[in-house]
Amino acid sequence: MKKYALVGTGGRAGMYIAAIGGQWKETATLVAFCDTNHTRMHYANQLLKNEGAAPASTWHASQFEEMIRETRPDVIIVTTVDRTHDDYIVRALYAGCDVITEKPMTIDEQRALRILDAIEETGRQVRVTFNYRYAPHHSKVRELLMNGTIGEVNSVHFEWLLNTEHGADYFRRWHREKRNSGGLLVHKSTHHFDLMNFWLGSYPQRVYAEGGLRFYGKENAERRGITQFYPRAHGYAAAKEDPFALHMEDNPQLKALYLDAEHEDNYFRDQSVFSDGITIEDTMSVLVKYQNQVQLTYSLNAYLPWEGLNVVFNGSEGRLEMKLVEKSYVNAGGDRASEGSLEGCDITVFPMFAAPWKAEFAIGEGGHGGGDNAMLADLFGPATHDPLQRAADHRAGAMSILTGIAGNISMQQQRPVNFKAFELVSRLKK
Repeated sequence: MKKYALVGTGGRAGMYIAAIGGQWKETATLVAFCDTNHTRMHYANQLLKNEGAAPASTWHASQFEEMIRETRPDVIIVTTVDRTHDDYIVRALYAGCDVITEKPMTIDEQRALRILDAIEETGRQVRVTFNYRYAPHHSKVRELLMNGTIGEVNSVHFEWLLNTEHGADYFRRWHREKRNSGGLLVHKSTHHFDLMNFWLGSYPQRVYAEGGLRFYGKENAERRGITQFYPRAHGYAAAKEDPFALHMEDNPQLKALYLDAEHEDNYFRDQSVFSDGITIEDTMSVLVKYQNQVQLTYSLNAYLPWEGLNVVFNGSEGRLEMKLVEKSYVNAGGDRASEGSLEGCDITVFPMFAAPWKAEFAIGEGGHGGGDNAMLADLFGPATHDPLQRAADHRAGAMSILTGIAGNISMQQQRPVNFKAFELVSRLKK
């Protein structure tokens, strides 16, 4: 049985706690939690108790190495704020542990190089949890393209829509500061850029991006005629009728995780999406040229009426289209199994000289279109052969974030960014 320790017991941690404490308790056990906040660790142990599992020991973030020495985990699970991923990954590797990290692996090239150095020096492994790879519909697209269903892919149009529930949530939390998350092109789009690398079996060559804060933030709200503002929802009358406000006191999970924990770290989970201090974009467009000559047009908007994607592949022998609608959610604000679950998905193949047809695939159950459950089985269950090679290592983690990192540079400097300029790319090719 493998022993796991988890660092960062916020909203993303719950999926791993439930999996190890519940379905996979015969092959995995949680021996320790590590966080800056004892209230959240206490809640994490309550989640373990709910699964019928024994409590894990709790350690402050300053005791990270001591935790590893005393509890001797095989693997560290990293679910902290994005900008701290590299720190815990590197320290875990040098302490003799393998690592499972939430996406994005990290937020900039220098942090990624630190991780690569540690992997090369220690020989340990890093897994990045790209749950979307495991969703049956995304796996089906990979299968169809691998089989040459539309011939050689020449171009792709990919738009992701975040709605006014899920999309707005990034602008309430720590993600709203680019120093913490790398912006949505890194934090959120790492999923989509990884899917592109996964689907195409290639990596980017050149990136050009445009983006800005066009909807959220105080200045945009003022421009639309809004005159009442508040810093956070809790305790402010102006928030009561605002559909963008998050009322944590009405949600037991959010109250336990964040509102009841504020006295320890002054982290406010319910900041106004129309306040000052937001440094990430909510409207982004990206052009990508891949090494196999495929051209991608990509867009991400974080304030739309529905949640999901439209993606089309144009090939030498036809066209493949997928439209996907996901159930919207607020992270840790409801049933975890329904976060990002499917409301509808169609995959249609349009051959060049034949009638179009619908691709058949199993409808995934649970979070993120069924991707969560399949990924957790791969992480914590018995090893199985996967012809689609969905498990993502540090190379996949690095190449997915580099597209967003290049996009950030492109937006800042108003120029295309070539991947050959990144030291990380040359290092990964060795």
